[in-house]
Amino acid sequence: MPAFNVLTVLPGLFSGFISEGVIGRAISSGKIDLKIHNLRDFTTDKHRIVDDVPYGGGPGMVLKPEPIFRAYEKILKQRKKKPHVILTEPWGETFTQRKAVELSKKDNILIICGRYEGVDERVKSIVDEEISIGDYVLTGGEIPAMVILDATIRLIPKVLGSKDSLKADSFMDRGLMGYPNYTRAAEFKGMKVPEVLLSGNHQKIKEWRKLKSFEKTYRKNPKIIKRLIKEGKLSEKEKHLLEIALNNIRNKIK
Repeated sequence: MPAFNVLTVLPGLFSGFISEGVIGRAISSGKIDLKIHNLRDFTTDKHRIVDDVPYGGGPGMVLKPEPIFRAYEKILKQRKKKPHVILTEPWGETFTQRKAVELSKKDNILIICGRYEGVDERVKSIVDEEISIGDYVLTGGEIPAMVILDATIRLIPKVLGSKDSLKADSFMDRGLMGYPNYTRAAEFKGMKVPEVLLSGNHQKIKEWRKLKSFEKTYRKNPKIIKRLIKEGKLSEKEKHLLEIALNNIRNKIK
């Protein structure tokens, strides 16, 4: 069973996250093991202090190394195997779907939630990678940890009810973005579902979805399309659909 451990000074932030939705069901059904650890539980003083002023002066506080190492050593002892340690940092590698896929194949992950002005640099000796969810600063690493966990756990076999759901996700098909989706009613406030989706012709529906995926991807991030062309990862049929998509964009057809 894949094991996930999170080290944080605010464990209460995770209460809803681990009890509701897909993540809650994955835990309760035994598909994953996810534990949230309070960093203050690994202190030794009566005030349970986890931070201190930085050497050399400067603003803010820094997370102390001692409680983090104690928590790490406890998890290491319990699993008898070094966890893959992630530190949430605003300057870390930007989290992507590709990274989520990579992490979903690991069976033992520890996420350390950064906070204040960061962690004592010596903590980095046990960290395998630093991850950011974007070029901005949050009050702490708890929300990034939830993002990483959610994107990763849903990729673990049997967590989602349908494998097809994963295949249809944005970025799962070589980085391409997802196609538009519609449900009943067929017409709502004068807006109609595209006829092709009502046709019952599965081949044409598949082609339409690929076409719209190309259009959206090119509009949002043309670098993805250019990379697929450069790497020769498009079939002849896809090249034809891509050309139609590019013509649509040039002619401003939506």
